[in-house]
Amino acid sequence: MQKLDSTDREILKSLQENAHLTTKELASRLNLSPTPVYERVRRLENEGVIKKYVAVIDREKVGKDLMVFCNIRLKEHAQEAGKKFVLEIVKLHEVIECHNISGEYDFMIKVVVEDMREYQSFLMNKLASLENIGSTHSTFVMSEIKNETKLEI
Repeated sequence: MQKLDSTDREILKSLQENAHLTTKELASRLNLSPTPVYERVRRLENEGVIKKYVAVIDREKVGKDLMVFCNIRLKEHAQEAGKKFVLEIVKLHEVIECHNISGEYDFMIKVVVEDMREYQSFLMNKLASLENIGSTHSTFVMSEIKNETKLEI
């Protein structure tokens, strides 16, 4: 991967603000012609700096009012057991983030559901059915203070 220069950084900042910007609009912001901007964006995509373009949805407006951070401790820590857990957890649509963490727990997942009843069903019927889970600890989000997708570059 090439080192990011100031033009690459400006492209990334602009696209984080508005991924719908056209190459022409980006070029205008950067005082460049569209062709080199197009080539830079494609390079950033091909190198994996830009992973994907998404629409950020307001979860509450689509009825997903409850957010829960659930810490998970595995019973067995062998590499194969950990891999199996990861393969299973990524299939659960309620889980929107999963992080392997250090400390008392092995994983932290971010779960978004409609309400407590749906979370209880998720916990009892899906999460508890995974064979290597030793224990869990759920923390319920009362209010969301900051939720950014933009990285400072």
